[in-house]
Amino acid sequence: MPPNTTATTGDKPGKSGRKKGRKARLVVLVLVLAIIGGIAYGAYWSISTVRASFPQTQGSLTLDGLSGPVDVKRDGYGIPQIYASSDEDLFMAQGYVQAQDRFYEMDVRRHMTSGRLSEMFGKGQVKNDEFLRTLGWDRVAKEEYDTKLSASSKKYLQAYAKGVNAYLQGKDGKDISLEYAALGFTNDYKPAKWTPVDSISWLKAMAWDLRGNMQDEIDRALMTSRLGPKQIADLYPDYPYSRNKAIVQEGQYNSFTKTFEQNGSTSTGGTSTSGSTGTSSTSASSALQSQLSGLYNVLDDVPTAVGVNGQGIGSNSWVVAGSHTITGHPLLANDPHLSASLPSVWYQMGLHCRTVSSKCQYDVTGYTFAGMPGVVIGHNQNIAWGMTNSGVDVTDLYLEKISGDGYLYDGTVKPFKTREETIKVAGGASKKIIVRETADGMPLLSDRDDELVKVGKKASVDTAAPDRGDGYGIALRWTALDPGTSVDAVFAMDKASNWSDFRSAASLFDVPSQNLVYADKTNIGYTLPGKIPTRAKKDDGSIPMPGWDSEYKWTGYIPKDALPYEFNPKRGYIVTANQAVIDKDKYPYTLTTDWGYGTRSQRISDLIESKIKGGGKVSTDDMRQMQLDNSSEIAKLLVPKLLKIDIGDKNVREAQELLEGWDYTQDADSAAAAYFNAVWRNILKLAFGNKLPKELRVKGQCLWVDPVNTTGPADETNKVRECGERDADQAQPDGGDRWFEVVRTLMNDPKSDWWSTPKSLTRPGASDNRDDLFKRAMIDARWELTAKLGKDIDSWSWGRLHRLFLKNQTLGTEGPGFLRYMLNRGPWKLSGGEATVNASGWNAAGGYGVVWVPSMRMVVNLGDLDKSKWINLTGASGHAFSAHYTDQTGKWAKGELLDWDFSQKAVDDNTRDTLVLKP
Repeated sequence: MPPNTTATTGDKPGKSGRKKGRKARLVVLVLVLAIIGGIAYGAYWSISTVRASFPQTQGSLTLDGLSGPVDVKRDGYGIPQIYASSDEDLFMAQGYVQAQDRFYEMDVRRHMTSGRLSEMFGKGQVKNDEFLRTLGWDRVAKEEYDTKLSASSKKYLQAYAKGVNAYLQGKDGKDISLEYAALGFTNDYKPAKWTPVDSISWLKAMAWDLRGNMQDEIDRALMTSRLGPKQIADLYPDYPYSRNKAIVQEGQYNSFTKTFEQNGSTSTGGTSTSGSTGTSSTSASSALQSQLSGLYNVLDDVPTAVGVNGQGIGSNSWVVAGSHTITGHPLLANDPHLSASLPSVWYQMGLHCRTVSSKCQYDVTGYTFAGMPGVVIGHNQNIAWGMTNSGVDVTDLYLEKISGDGYLYDGTVKPFKTREETIKVAGGASKKIIVRETADGMPLLSDRDDELVKVGKKASVDTAAPDRGDGYGIALRWTALDPGTSVDAVFAMDKASNWSDFRSAASLFDVPSQNLVYADKTNIGYTLPGKIPTRAKKDDGSIPMPGWDSEYKWTGYIPKDALPYEFNPKRGYIVTANQAVIDKDKYPYTLTTDWGYGTRSQRISDLIESKIKGGGKVSTDDMRQMQLDNSSEIAKLLVPKLLKIDIGDKNVREAQELLEGWDYTQDADSAAAAYFNAVWRNILKLAFGNKLPKELRVKGQCLWVDPVNTTGPADETNKVRECGERDADQAQPDGGDRWFEVVRTLMNDPKSDWWSTPKSLTRPGASDNRDDLFKRAMIDARWELTAKLGKDIDSWSWGRLHRLFLKNQTLGTEGPGFLRYMLNRGPWKLSGGEATVNASGWNAAGGYGVVWVPSMRMVVNLGDLDKSKWINLTGASGHAFSAHYTDQTGKWAKGELLDWDFSQKAVDDNTRDTLVLKP
């Protein structure tokens, strides 16, 4: 039985809800007070101060280090197209131009990746810096630069850094960005020169946010405090291969068929629940509970690079063969789903050699990151490519048994490798920390929180684990902590001219592992790159493992030539949207136990099939319309059931009638979508949310629950009060397509214990079956929306609930209202929703606000590249009062796309400003 719970409302979290340190903020109180004080004494920002940092976009400038002139042509949206005659000049100009538009963003990011936020923002960031220094992204990036990257990549990185530094030369903070003027109230911070390692480190931050199933590992382990193995398995159902197709359906298997047959492997690429019931889960579960709860709090404080701390990360990409398109050539679409940030994580630009030759090899355009040379997603003159997160499992947590200055491993105490890190703090004294790592480079994450250390020393364990000794710690094994060649991959993809070139380039893309779709004028393809570990039979990577037993260590990596790919499949299209890469019966290796469940991917496939099976041809605008599909798959399942429920209350019945005839599309102006999503949220809360442990529930949500170790029947007088501990955008159940699959599976069991709620939770009576719980959810949803939107249902709309606010990720997150007003924008009322193709994600446990979005959208037309389309979430500029700060957002919210000029004629025809950079 799920644990018996009673809800209380309007209560503040108790001791359990007070985690050490608040959610990370990049502004400390002293900064806010200083700004207010500065305003009071007349130190205000004048128009000239605001405009001082705007980039020069016309005329000419001299840049030492160029070998020839470079033209920077910007269109009406400020998107730059750069023309040069050598590779080094091209990338030097890229560094200069990106610094013009986005240097403050670049500077904050490099301080984050190197664990030096305290140098900019003071003591409030010391804890974050400690954790990031423990991970050591910049150390790995430096080793990558020194030992792994090709000579040409180093040359390009150096040229890029030279361009950034040419921009910085002779400038004060206020000449660079408005935010530096604000920082100047509290410290004398001055931006340092840019280095090649600063660019490489950004890929490590991106990999962190796209790291796979680490959050699921933590959540599954935390669930064991209140749920049994069968209940946890209910909440992590098997991937529905028969209903939602894997990416690779007609792929190439020759390179690994022999291995598969010889091994007789039963290892799967699908979801397994064995991790919830296997040996490892019983050997150390007691020790893990408090350790993982504390670790989650540490992880939750770390600023995100592109995602929502590893959760809710998704994306869509697909490619349609020319045989099914109007042009007779392939079409490729991509829209990565990431955290909403201001400015957008993406930066649009073109990098063009005036003449492509051995001296100047690039003619490429697309999306990149400010701070990184090259183009990450886009097209060149021959090919196009897109990316979605593969979700493969490249991280594992290990519970380590500490013994003196070492750790236990196969009965022997091994010494930790240690290093000392010094954290400089603006306005305060420096702090030194010691980082401990195992022999194979796993940092001890638990050292970064005093409470975790105390818990580790006191943690109880089950009989299969070794004696406590000096306590337990948690270590991380992660592929990105090894130096790799992903930077080489970016440059190689940018100049690839065919499928063979692209596959070779993709093989260099170690981390983060991404689904890559491909198109040229006549072919389409898919390939999975990445450094993906293999594990011993005892470990499927689904939950934290005992580090003292070598049976649980990684055994190697999947050979690169054994990774799945597909080229020109007979069906004529390929879709990737975070679903399973390949059917479990067709592949001998475990890629992950935590795929996305394929709701979006199958919907996209169905939309393509409906077009081509009807004899139609797909157009560029058809691809755009597919990106905007708002259909709710869970609504299609639930609404017929909800309409059959007898509702006595006329006000609730009035809301129920909104669902009659509804087409399941979640448009911003839809009242039916608003009501259905409220019902869905309340179903999840009643059936699952109130039965999860406090570590997974929303802060401030307090329940009276049975004590964890209580045996026998529930006793209403013996309950304890527990309050949720997670931020609203991270809590469970989040309402994504895993929860779609959970509910879909349980629909056939209307008497399941999950559908029961106690009397003390229910108005007017207890529910012990599915339909009673659904009725209760419909009632609660009606009155929730009455409180939020008013009693008159004619005034309801999904967009009034489902709003996007864009916030400057540093000074716009906290501080006086005038500062937030200057830097932040919004709201926008959005269509779409969770696990919808138009994936404007929201967390059902926390509310309806938008937490992640299609961060950009693009459609590449391989028949005529100048007829390709693109859009960014915000704009090219990071300057708050620039015309290009959010000039694309309104069109993005409406689902519109901009013309994407590529040929020199198209670029020239639409150029508004030209800047010539001279040697």
